[in-house]
Amino acid sequence: MNTLYRLAGVCLCAISVTLARPAAAQRDEAVDLELVLAVDVSLSMLRNELEMQRNGYAAAIVHPSVLDAIARGLHRRIAVTYFEWAGDSSQRTIIPWTLIASADDARAFADSLTASRLSGMRRTSVSAAIDHAAKLFSSNGFAGLKQVIDISGDGPNNQGRPVDEARDDAVAAGLVINGLPLMTHNSSPFGSFDIPDLDAYYANCVIGGPGSFVLPVNDWDQFAEAVRRKLVQEIALGREWDAARAPPVVRIATESAHDCLVGERMWQERVRNWDEN
Repeated sequence: MNTLYRLAGVCLCAISVTLARPAAAQRDEAVDLELVLAVDVSLSMLRNELEMQRNGYAAAIVHPSVLDAIARGLHRRIAVTYFEWAGDSSQRTIIPWTLIASADDARAFADSLTASRLSGMRRTSVSAAIDHAAKLFSSNGFAGLKQVIDISGDGPNNQGRPVDEARDDAVAAGLVINGLPLMTHNSSPFGSFDIPDLDAYYANCVIGGPGSFVLPVNDWDQFAEAVRRKLVQEIALGREWDAARAPPVVRIATESAHDCLVGERMWQERVRNWDEN
């Protein structure tokens, strides 16, 4: 009799586990795109530039062209999260994963973004931003046709592991990284690590994955429009994603002799100058 009870208990446990699996899977809501917006707030950027970034993303997410791109998708919805980054231990979530399926959803996202407190942080670790963004897709409650990291910044990596290593690991995990290099060359009192070919740096060292692209911003007047164009392209690519037609994944850094450690070398030179003075 005890044996029968034990067998019955095992059967009931097995049934419970089997029933639990579909319920867990149902918690992942189908979307056309899972998008991480990773935005640079290092001290090389002025406060008004931080404000223009927030306002630019807020204006883009509610733009009719972006809403139309979402509405044309298979699921007619996307999931977005927004975090700000600087050094290798400086990542701050401003808006957690949020479903955007309507103009009201987009407006709520924009309102939350512009209402949050602004502040800059030290150093620039593009690699840590990529690593942090890659972890955000796990158990986020959404199942997208495509997973994209959208990273913007005004300078090269100068802290953390090499940026091309972080990029390659993210691409190997099936993620796509797009770049918005800010080539606005400000005059921050905290100094900057401007390089004249930041767009080439992003193309060769930061972005990766099928369909990845760089959209440079040369003037802050272009920022809001650039973000809008980037979002429309990312949403459309998410909708049209077809693995059979996708181009092969190429490690972009191998296509050019661009120095992916230029930021680290600049930082070392600055430290040497400090020591000498």
